[in-house]
Order: sequence, then C-alpha cells, then structure tokens
Amino acid sequence: MPVMKAVRLDNMDRLMIIDQTRLPGELIFLDLHDKCTLVEAIAKLRVRGAPAIGIAAAYGVYVLARSYMGMDRQSFFSVLQQDIAQIRNVRPTAVNLSWALARMEKVLNAGREASLSQITTALREEAMTIDQEDAAISRAIAAHGAPLIEEGTGILTHCNAGWLATSEWGTALAPLYLAHQQGKRFRVYCDETRPLLQGARLTAYELLAAGIDTTLICDNMAAVMMSEGKVDLVFVGADRVARNGDTANKIGTLSLAINAAYFGIPFYVCAPSSTLDPTTSSGADIIIEQRDPMEITHLWYRQAMAPSDVGVLNPAFDVTPHSLITGLISEEGIQYY
Repeated sequence: MPVMKAVRLDNMDRLMIIDQTRLPGELIFLDLHDKCTLVEAIAKLRVRGAPAIGIAAAYGVYVLARSYMGMDRQSFFSVLQQDIAQIRNVRPTAVNLSWALARMEKVLNAGREASLSQITTALREEAMTIDQEDAAISRAIAAHGAPLIEEGTGILTHCNAGWLATSEWGTALAPLYLAHQQGKRFRVYCDETRPLLQGARLTAYELLAAGIDTTLICDNMAAVMMSEGKVDLVFVGADRVARNGDTANKIGTLSLAINAAYFGIPFYVCAPSSTLDPTTSSGADIIIEQRDPMEITHLWYRQAMAPSDVGVLNPAFDVTPHSLITGLISEEGIQYY
C-alpha cells in the first residue's frame, strides 16, 4: 500500500512534492518555496492529478503568506491575491485547482480584521483540512468501488489516479488498493497514456510497488484487449465533471469509453465531489488545456521524432459524454447514469 505522500508539509513547514517528471527512474523531492517554483511545478506536471494540484496550491498559498509576513498589511493582501489569481490560471481544466484556491481566498478575506500571524495560521489550517478531507475521500471511493472488483477481474485504467495524484489512495486506483488489501486476486492493464506516459511511468510504478498484478499496454491496444475478453471493468479519474455528467479526463479517455460501450464493458469515473463543477452545464463548456507541442514531437531526452515543421495538436484532456459512463464513483457513493 502507499507509504509516501506526493504533496506534504514537512516538519519544518516546507511544501515538499515528489517530482513526478523524474519517475520511475528517480525519486526526487522538491521544495516549493516561492511562487515561481510552485507555478513551474504545476505547469510542468512535477505535481499533477486534480486533487494533488489543489492540495499543492492550498499549501502554496500558506507558504507564500508566511513569506510575506514582513510586508505592510495592504501589500500582504494585495500581493497574495495577485499570486492566487496567477496560480489559478496555470492549468485551466482541473477544477480542483480553482476550488482549493477559492477556499484559501475565502479564509484570507475572512481575516481582514485579524493579525497577519492569525491569518497565516488560519490558511495553514485550511490547507491541512483540504489535505485531510481528500484522504478521507480516497478511502470512501475505495469502499464504494472495491465491491465491483471480483476474483479474477480484469481492470483497465488510464493515466494516473492513485496516491501520486491525490492525498492518499487516489481515485481510480483507490478501489484497486482496497480490493488488493482484502485479498482479492485480479489483474490490471494500465495503458501508457501518451504523450507523457503517466500510465507507464506512474501507474505501473504505483501498482507494482503495491504488489498488484500489472500489465502495461500501448494506448492503441485497448480495443483488442477488450475484444479478447481480458477487460471486465474500466476505472478512470476525472479533472472536471460538468453538471450533466460529462467528464473531462486525460486525452484518450473518450476512446476507451467508446470501446467499452461497444464491447459492453462497465466504464466508471472515480472522482471526489470537489471535481463536480455545477457552473459548467456540459462538456462543451469545459476549457481544454493545450500543451507544448514538444511533448509530442520530442522524446524525453529531447531527441526529435517528428519533422521540425509539422503542425501539432496537443490537448491534455478530452471530454467523455455522460451517455458513455456507467457510473460516477465519489465519496458519496455510485451515481449511475
């Protein structure tokens, strides 16, 4: 079972993250001590996964507030609110980022009459609460999802939605960890999740460390695996769920949902209620983050693998319509569509 936290405050109150761009080859911890390091870590996916981004941002606001305590009162509020606005826009698709920052901003605004020390303490407490709430949510999602896994079940998962992406067990991987703990034997197929290979680098890393039977496949193998009867369930995470149930998740999720529907395989989205966005009516209204073309045109070691003048599209997410989703597993239970 997971023994580390991807995002945490250490005993010196430093914001520490696991640099996920270095996995699985190296386990490196980074100290996000100012706005620049925090923004860079979120933008470059050193910290990633909707819940983990929100947690990192919340702790980041506290760390920034603590560093600004030598300012005059007006400057403290002005600079910190500017920082929050900038951090909010780093990754637009994952709703947990703006959700966590809104909670921190609410605490900040409620402390207008308090001392800067009291405000900073309140910000720390709120960030800790967000972290602890996410851990409880992970366990609840695990409890609701684990009964779907039977002896011998074949499970396909996409991208990474385990402890590296959250506070504790994860979302899509949480039911797997609990089922494994319960002694169930099953197999997991994690697809590589191009172009940044979060499935190959992160999910496979997590599951193997937990002793779960894991097989890595290329993204374009999923339909064949389903046709051969090797996949019984699909579990994926989510970065934003619209009011009608349409779901944004890592690019490639829509293809899996279409394939699963064709072969009659249950397709579950696992996400905390904080990922539900009541202000977005449908998937058509979700802003899809466009990332650097070099993530597609170059290998990790910056060796070109495409012509230099080719046009590139690199959306980080796609939207799966609710009609293709069997159910949404949150801390509140399973909502079937």
